[in-house]
Amino acid sequence: MAVRIVRLGSPRHAQEGLRIGTVRRPPRGVPKAEYAARDLYDVWLPNLAPSEALLKQARAIGEDERAWKAFVRRYRAEMSTPESRALLETLAALSHTANFSVGCYCADEARCHRSVLRELLAARGATIPAN
Repeated sequence: MAVRIVRLGSPRHAQEGLRIGTVRRPPRGVPKAEYAARDLYDVWLPNLAPSEALLKQARAIGEDERAWKAFVRRYRAEMSTPESRALLETLAALSHTANFSVGCYCADEARCHRSVLRELLAARGATIPAN
């Protein structure tokens, strides 16, 4: 049992289980009934996505390392609310009893909030397989 960190829209791993979209907005131009069939997500959980304001800032980061570090600090602050902490704790605990995945659309995980989600879940004892 484990939680996988994935790019939404990528082919599913055989043991992946339920795919949770931790994105602020659903995909444009895709009917809701097709989200799972297109390997986007089965369940939408925008509560673990960066806020709209933070997403706007993230789009301008590019290769600026200082800006990326600032994004990470602000996203971690957003994930420190009681509601977000409870969600992270729940997902970490579920990773010991079920296979599922969390993800977003970004091509490069190293410059995506899902890299920080990976760290936050690992810090809470989640079972996360190597890529």
